[in-house]
Amino acid sequence: QVQLVESGGGLVQAGGSLRLSCAASGSIFSIHAMGWYRQAPGKQRELVAQIISDGSTNYADSVKGRFTISRGNAKNTVYLQMNSLKPEDTAIYYCRSETSLGDYWGQGTQVTVSS
Repeated sequence: QVQLVESGGGLVQAGGSLRLSCAASGSIFSIHAMGWYRQAPGKQRELVAQIISDGSTNYADSVKGRFTISRGNAKNTVYLQMNSLKPEDTAIYYCRSETSLGDYWGQGTQVTVSS
C-alpha cells in the first residue's frame, strides 16, 4: 500500500501563489505516476496535473502556464506550484498515486482563492 499526506493549502488572494506538497510512504517502489486532482463544490473531481515515472507531465488546459508539478529528489514527494491563482481554482486538492498495487488518494487539502 501507499500512504499519501498532503500539505500546503490555504487561503490566498487572486493573483497569489501557493505550493502544495504530497509525501508518499509505504510501497513507493510501485508508483508509476503521481498527480493532483481537485474537486470544487457541486463539480466532479478533475485532473489538474500529473507526473509520470519518466518525468513527463500532463496539465489541465485551465492551469497550463500557471501551475507546475515537480518531484523531489527522492521521487516520493510531489509538489504543485500554483501561481496567478484565480477564484475558480478554489477546490479541495487531492494527491493521487497510480501504482502496480492500485490507485491511492490523499485526504485532500483546501485551496481557497478570494477575489
